[in-house]
Amino acid sequence: MNRIGLFPGTFDPITIGHQDIINRSLPLFDKLFIGIGRNVNKEPMFSVEQRLEWIKEIYKDNPKVDAVVYEGLTIRCCQQVGANFILRGIRYVNDFEYEKAIADMNRSLDPKIETVFLTCLPQYTSVASTLVRDVLKNGGDVTQFLPEVVTRSMAKKR
Repeated sequence: MNRIGLFPGTFDPITIGHQDIINRSLPLFDKLFIGIGRNVNKEPMFSVEQRLEWIKEIYKDNPKVDAVVYEGLTIRCCQQVGANFILRGIRYVNDFEYEKAIADMNRSLDPKIETVFLTCLPQYTSVASTLVRDVLKNGGDVTQFLPEVVTRSMAKKR
């Protein structure tokens, strides 16, 4: 059986913290899908097409990584791409409580799909898309928090 993972999130935008979790998880999986979830209750800063383009560009030379866009239940996305693992990154202890509740619900919906948690490296603990968006909205420099592909793309649009 192949070890296929899904790393779900909004990736609005993808950060070096996301990239760290993805890169460190690759030895665990034969294939990793990065699932860009559409949340009808959230208004993203960047289009889903832009986020998908960034991820595909970052991982264009790695055949183990692909990206998909999905709506609705993460577990359904797993079923559609054949993922038997959900990858989640944890920054703080309180993240674990929230993520465990989601993992328990997902296990109830499909007991064949397991959740794997990776803790982020200390230098990425404060890197969150929400904070990056806030800094961007207020005219700050977010270069240190984003992959080069993303910062180049943003610079072109200015």
